[in-house]
Amino acid sequence: MYRISGLILVGLLAVGCAGKMKIVPGSQTEMLFKKEYRETTEMKYLIYLPSDYDEKVKQWPLMLFLHGAGERGEDINKVKVHGPPKLVENGENFPFIVISPQCPKEQWWPSLTAELMRLIDEISQNYAVDEKRIYLTGLSMGGYGTWALAGEFPDKFAAIAPVCGGGTPYFARKMRHIPAWVFHGAQDQVVPLKNSEEMVLALRKAGGEVKFTVYPEAGHDSWTETYNNPEFYEWFLQFERGK
Repeated sequence: MYRISGLILVGLLAVGCAGKMKIVPGSQTEMLFKKEYRETTEMKYLIYLPSDYDEKVKQWPLMLFLHGAGERGEDINKVKVHGPPKLVENGENFPFIVISPQCPKEQWWPSLTAELMRLIDEISQNYAVDEKRIYLTGLSMGGYGTWALAGEFPDKFAAIAPVCGGGTPYFARKMRHIPAWVFHGAQDQVVPLKNSEEMVLALRKAGGEVKFTVYPEAGHDSWTETYNNPEFYEWFLQFERGK
């Protein structure tokens, strides 16, 4: 279980506090809101270390995998049904650390970007992570989370691969320097293909490096073929942040 506590200060430029300063009716007064909060983040996750992992020998790439909406909740085993966690469970050996968090019930990844970044930072502090080679991928809701996390923290990731997701095209300019490989099924009735098309177009207009794979006959499940493809992982490993 992952827990982190911290203090958040929320402030607006001001000169007085509403409870202590007299407000004159009919006028506009500059005020200050400043309050201390204590925040706790709790998130289950799976961690995989390569079979030859040795923190004394070298630093390792890190992949963050974000599952879809169907795997939310308290049963961490649900996270193993798709993607890298499934492959690891079936004996696959990856050359990088894999972190697969579980989204709490009734929440979704784009609203948990700060929490996900805290998790990445926690893992980076406790394991031999090469912080120049942190990769990000996710499917469906996790695809949305991939776009959102990269847009909010564009200087953290070496490469991203959103699968059947969508995002906010406006923020493409912030992540145009991140290599991206986008996947979608042409027959997807859950998340329309145009959601990925809009992001790809926005990134390309912003000067981004984007690969776009559309499976002509695939519906919403465009992730099985994607994550079963060895070239997917080889593509990630060629990238290092800042190069």
